Amino acid sequence: MPLAKVKDVLAHATENRYGVAAVNVFNYETVKWVAQAAEQERVPVIIQLYPGFESYIALEHIAAIAKDFAAKSPVPVAVHLDHSASYEIAVSGIRAGFPSVMVDGSALPYEENLAVTAAVVRTASVFDIDVEAELGHVGSGARLEDITDSAKYTDVAQAKEFVEKTGCGSLAVAVGNAHGEYIQTPNLDFDRIAALRKALPVPLVLHGCSDIPHDQLQESVRLGMSKFNIATEYFRACYGSISKAMEAGAKGGMPGLMMEAAQGAIDFVRGKMRLLNPNGFSL
Repeated sequence: MPLAKVKDVLAHATENRYGVAAVNVFNYETVKWVAQAAEQERVPVIIQLYPGFESYIALEHIAAIAKDFAAKSPVPVAVHLDHSASYEIAVSGIRAGFPSVMVDGSALPYEENLAVTAAVVRTASVFDIDVEAELGHVGSGARLEDITDSAKYTDVAQAKEFVEKTGCGSLAVAVGNAHGEYIQTPNLDFDRIAALRKALPVPLVLHGCSDIPHDQLQESVRLGMSKFNIATEYFRACYGSISKAMEAGAKGGMPGLMMEAAQGAIDFVRGKMRLLNPNGFSL
């Protein structure tokens, strides 16, 4: 199957009322396990890389690996560069071969965020690249105020203006979610999600989905959230599966260890896919 476009995957998810798992990766195995989970579960998936991992692996290497798995997958697999904190990083992702990039100007004043997002959209449109943006403060789960202070959440009227003026293809929003491990259980603002869905013509993205209670994730799907970013939990599941294989005395050195660890990681991703697919959609 040809490499899927993020915008097409998200449009399909919105129409069919399921959520797409967007799973962060960092090497060959983590890409492969996500692709295998999607094939086994028969639902689309997004494979994405945080550009901060470039010190570990080059952007073009992950882009090439992920696009190769996508091209050979019997289900739609899209490839995305997560959290580019500047115009330059987003463009470097385009140059590295990512067919979709996120520009995250949410830490900037509103007008600056609008300007840098619009600039990335203009450049990306030349190469038919999808662009995700962010508005509101999706901070750290380790800081209580980042998940409880509604002043940091995405303003609905401002979001409508932002999408119109930037032309971004999807929007990551702050509704009580945050990155990394949570200091306390988050409580998502469902009224705000519903209002954002009603006001905006583009798919909505929820960052920081690791450890959000299952019922809250499913309610977010029901209210129209389309893309669900998962990193912390996936990396934890990979580590746990590798540790379990080591304790069981996996044979064959590193290759044998990775093969023994695969199923645990695949099972985790499949479980997330089922959670985000409460109506049982299947290709």
